[in-house]
Amino acid sequence: MATPTDRLHGTDLTDPDTPGPRALRVIAGCGFLLLAACFVATVVLVLGDAIEGDGVAQGFVTAALWALVLGALTGVAALIAPRKGLVIAEYALAITAPVLALMD
Repeated sequence: MATPTDRLHGTDLTDPDTPGPRALRVIAGCGFLLLAACFVATVVLVLGDAIEGDGVAQGFVTAALWALVLGALTGVAALIAPRKGLVIAEYALAITAPVLALMD
């Protein structure tokens, strides 16, 4: 436990504004809703490209689907061991998938 003199000398390294483990788990759980929405958006974009485009899925589609899989695995890891970096990675991978599908 940090003493008042630790705070005075700047040795207290805890940030009072960081969310706790329970809040990180809730945010990671909400990330699965974002992953589901991004999955639907990715599938719609890929099918739209297949119908209107050349009909050939290139590497970006594969990368988009792998981003969704890795996002889900990162979300599970964030639920097990809540870390801020894991939650950020989950959301970043979810948003990356439709962007990669658009690049195809």
